[in-house]
Amino acid sequence: MHALRKIHPLRRIVLASATTVSGMVLLLSLKPHTTPDLALPAPSAGASAPSGSVAGTRTVTGESTQTRYGPVQVRITLKDGRLTDVTALAYPQQNPRDQQINGYAIPRLRSETLSAQSADIDTVSGATYTSEGYRQSLQSALDSASR
Repeated sequence: MHALRKIHPLRRIVLASATTVSGMVLLLSLKPHTTPDLALPAPSAGASAPSGSVAGTRTVTGESTQTRYGPVQVRITLKDGRLTDVTALAYPQQNPRDQQINGYAIPRLRSETLSAQSADIDTVSGATYTSEGYRQSLQSALDSASR
């Protein structure tokens, strides 16, 4: 037989207890993922922006893309051919969970779009459908702007 089982049975109990307590301390010390409180403008239904040409600035609204949880639509602003702003006009926000997910996802999608200067952006984890709809609407706006 093994030495721990035969000679010192209490040693095994103490070792198991210490391991359990250590594991619990590690689990309880983990911080939960919190989403930043970001104020997003309320989407306006059916809004379309006029295309302006003030000092090389154009504003183009992408097509509304229907996702599993609702429509997603974006408006882009281009200045001298460079993407300077992206605004989500419509996105799912029918319930608190949608609001929480998209309160986190929309600013990240916007930031990635401005960094990439294209619709080639990563999907935000937990917001797959919104990310896909955002990317499709963004691509349609970019396609319209290039005409």
